[in-house]
Amino acid sequence: MNKSARCLIFLFFLSIFNLATSQESTVTINHEGKEFTQLKHAWTSQWITHPKESTLDARKFLFRRSFELVSKPEKFIIHLSADNRYRLYVNGKYLLSGPSSSDIDNYRYETIDIAKNLKTGSNIVSVEVVNFGEYRKASSMTFQTAFILQGDKKNTVDINTGRDSEWKVINDEGFKSIPFVSDSLRGYYAAGPGEKLISKKHQWGWQNTDYDDSKWLNPKLGTVEFAVGRGFLYGSTWYLVPRKIPFLEETQQRFNKIARTEGLKANTDFIKGKNKLIIPPNKKVSVLLDMSHHTIGHPEIKYSKGKDSQIKITYAEALYDKNWKKGNRNEIEGKQILGYYDIILPDGGEHQTFKPFGQKTFRFVQLDIETKDEALFIDDFYNIFTAYPFKENAQFKTDNEVLTQIWDASWRTLRNSSTESFIDPYYEQLQYIGDTRIEAKVAISVDGDDRLMRKAIEMFDNSRLPNGLTQSRYPSYIVQVIPTYSLLWINMLHDYHMYKNDDEFVKKFIPGMKTVIDWWIDKVDDNDMPANMEWWNFTDWAKGYKNGIPPGADDGHSASIALQFVKTLQDAARIFGNLGYQEEAIKYLDLAKKVRNSVVKNCFVEEKGIFAETPNKVQFSQHTNIMAILTDAIPKENQKVLIQKILDDKSLIQTTIYYKYYLFEAMHKAGLGNRYKNLLDSWTNQLDQGLTTFAEKDLEPRSECHAWSASPNYHFLKIIAGIYPLESNFKKIAIAPNFGDLKEITAKMPHPNGEIQVVIKKDAKDRLKGFVSLPKGTSGIFIYGKKQLELNAGSTEINL
Repeated sequence: MNKSARCLIFLFFLSIFNLATSQESTVTINHEGKEFTQLKHAWTSQWITHPKESTLDARKFLFRRSFELVSKPEKFIIHLSADNRYRLYVNGKYLLSGPSSSDIDNYRYETIDIAKNLKTGSNIVSVEVVNFGEYRKASSMTFQTAFILQGDKKNTVDINTGRDSEWKVINDEGFKSIPFVSDSLRGYYAAGPGEKLISKKHQWGWQNTDYDDSKWLNPKLGTVEFAVGRGFLYGSTWYLVPRKIPFLEETQQRFNKIARTEGLKANTDFIKGKNKLIIPPNKKVSVLLDMSHHTIGHPEIKYSKGKDSQIKITYAEALYDKNWKKGNRNEIEGKQILGYYDIILPDGGEHQTFKPFGQKTFRFVQLDIETKDEALFIDDFYNIFTAYPFKENAQFKTDNEVLTQIWDASWRTLRNSSTESFIDPYYEQLQYIGDTRIEAKVAISVDGDDRLMRKAIEMFDNSRLPNGLTQSRYPSYIVQVIPTYSLLWINMLHDYHMYKNDDEFVKKFIPGMKTVIDWWIDKVDDNDMPANMEWWNFTDWAKGYKNGIPPGADDGHSASIALQFVKTLQDAARIFGNLGYQEEAIKYLDLAKKVRNSVVKNCFVEEKGIFAETPNKVQFSQHTNIMAILTDAIPKENQKVLIQKILDDKSLIQTTIYYKYYLFEAMHKAGLGNRYKNLLDSWTNQLDQGLTTFAEKDLEPRSECHAWSASPNYHFLKIIAGIYPLESNFKKIAIAPNFGDLKEITAKMPHPNGEIQVVIKKDAKDRLKGFVSLPKGTSGIFIYGKKQLELNAGSTEINL
């Protein structure tokens, strides 16, 4: 063997040795503000999986690790993750589920101290890991079913997963997947399968210390077994990064009423948890339960006996009549349920529990039960509401009760659309940029917590394709590209830049913003308008916009698309200028003016005083004229006239509930905020139809909860209470209330430095009395009509 060959072999074994002996990061709690640079390490633990079963198909693997402790520790920190979802139990008690949604190149792990759940003597850490295989929901990014756990080096016992670890595994043969497709649910569906529990094949009690796991198997290492942090020098499959959002809220919710039964009478004590529901032998029964409001979570059912029976649990946002119309959601007579479902096959055992892994979204739940020779006992049934732990830190009160109802339903809409990402909760459970931009503004305005917004911004940046565009929704293994949504991602960064004080975070996305803008610049032709557009240039589900696309977007010059680009260039120029990138800021402003001037030249119709959709000047929409105001394509002194035309001319293509966000932004900019309160029919009509959250569309919606329609939570604070930033980082604050016919406004809103308060009353002579309070380190202006008052930090009396 020559010298070169010996050298190569030496280097190979040295690299293996280094990988095997490298230690975890010295970071103690990895999710507390640490940067990726501190995670450039190989974990000492390894990914493990089942030694015989498929790791690509729908499976649930159960993992156990028993160990002894001579004394109860003060701390016992573990880091863990799984592909694709896991639940962690310690000594039989459920602690958490994960991982936080992510992609393979940025795969999340959780960190938790389990010391309080441990005891002297025998202990068991158990984890169930599920992968739904080819029918998984579109947001589930997967490589293979596998699990990893690493303990802190200071732990008294090593319970790391790895080649020679003492972990054991078994395939849960009681788990089966129930695929659903769009046709079966009357609308595009991508939220994953249902679940079947075959009780006689399940390993009951497997989480407990006294369970006999002697027949369980030793796991094998994953296909790529070693685990590395993001940015490590070796290649990997899952690049592990810490969870940056808090654990989800998990709260028990009781059903409000039994709406209907067939085959038996059900006492309401059952839904209160005070009595069992008993289904006699050889019976077919149906029980329709009504939560009375829209919710999400993981419903948990407890049952006993009933050998060879079947329980089918169907979840639906609303019921349908014989013509597949929903009508008033509170009316159930003559209506039927349609939705995804789970199935349980009891085996006659006592005190068994089913809690689906998949998130369920519903107002109505129907139990269809068929028993055989043994009675079935439903011991209890309730929902575990599971959502991002947003808090209603803002306040909005007026003398108008309808506004309060809209505020409350909007907040429920946002809460039910916020889990480990901002999602549409029933049909897709995907995070779209268009939705997320509005949802994030609601979240930071009402709660102040920006962590889910930051995560969304990062994930969309991670989704960027080689052409420079972001994907329209992410994480998702089904690639979808909406170039206008890539623009909205930059607008979303601008929102963050204005409302939050973290320039270093925004600066990380400068390269990504450039690639998006460069793609759009390449589409601007000699007429100074974007042309020959690719992909799906969705703008709104408006009638007149085929497939949501403005006329001219695909095959000509669309004024709507061009002005959306202009608005993004303007927002990007502000970001780049404020962060010290003056050359780019000037370039983007110059291009914005060129494109805007071209739209004015080619699409403005002088005699009508409005903008057409394309240079042929045949079609007209609210959308394009909204963007004309937001981009100052129409001079500021003429914007009030244009917004009046937008509102009054019903021949224009009308906005849906989603794009009304931009309509109201234009109204506010043009100085017609006082009309806002009287233009909320899209919301009040839904309340009149019994909806408790706001839907995807104004009429006949597919989705009953779509948080792009939660914008009133934001606009009540911005337009009615008048709170919005005048400078980046929210350092200078406007308080410019729009009372309309209101007499009182009481509002508070979280701010990076504290809290903003507005308490004002208006008398019959239009005089204002009250006070405004601004947080430390800020200043502002109180604006009411032509009157202005300088504001400083602290409380300022208003007497105008």
